[in-house]
This record gives sequence, structure tokens and C-alpha cells, in this order.
Amino acid sequence: MRVRVGEVPAEAANCLPAVEPDASDIGVNYADAVLKIFKQTLPDGRRLSCRRRGLKLTLKVGDRQGEGLMRRLDHGPDTENILHQALHEAAAEAGAELSIDDGVLSLEVD
Repeated sequence: MRVRVGEVPAEAANCLPAVEPDASDIGVNYADAVLKIFKQTLPDGRRLSCRRRGLKLTLKVGDRQGEGLMRRLDHGPDTENILHQALHEAAAEAGAELSIDDGVLSLEVD
């Protein structure tokens, strides 16, 4: 089942380190702004959520859970790419596939 999670919020662009510097070098303010759209209920009744603790993201789809790590050295220096790669990693561990097309996040779940 393919689920449209949502669009990257417009205010997230204001949180990029080029606009609003943070001390993390990976854009945690940007990540927090984007992760807000993950808090929802899927059409089949399962809960979808994503949290950040430090550099680690935890994506939950129903009772499944996956973790991804925001890695600046591997995926940087682009802040958006760092977050997207961590989300892909977390989704894969949770048994889902994340796709990002033109700022729209979609999730393929079983």
C-alpha cells in the first residue's frame, strides 16, 4: 500500500543551516520541522510516527520500528540529503520503502 505522508513544510526551508545556523552541522532544526508531518494515522488504522533523539531517527509504522542515523561524513554536507538518507535507512528497517519526489514524501508499506 502506497501512502502519501505529505509535503516538506515550507517553513522547513527557513530552518536550513544556511538561513538559521545551528551548532549540529547536520541541520537538526530542519529535521525536526520535516519530521512533524510523520505524526498521523494510516488509512488502515496503523499509527505512523518519526522521532529524533540526537542524531538517531526512529520511524514507527504500526508495531514495526526502524532506526536511521544522520551521518554528515557519509551523506553531507547537504542537510536535506543527510535527513533523506537517514529516513530511507529507518524506513527499510521498519519494512517500508520511502520515496521523496519534488518535496513530497511517500511511504510504501505492506
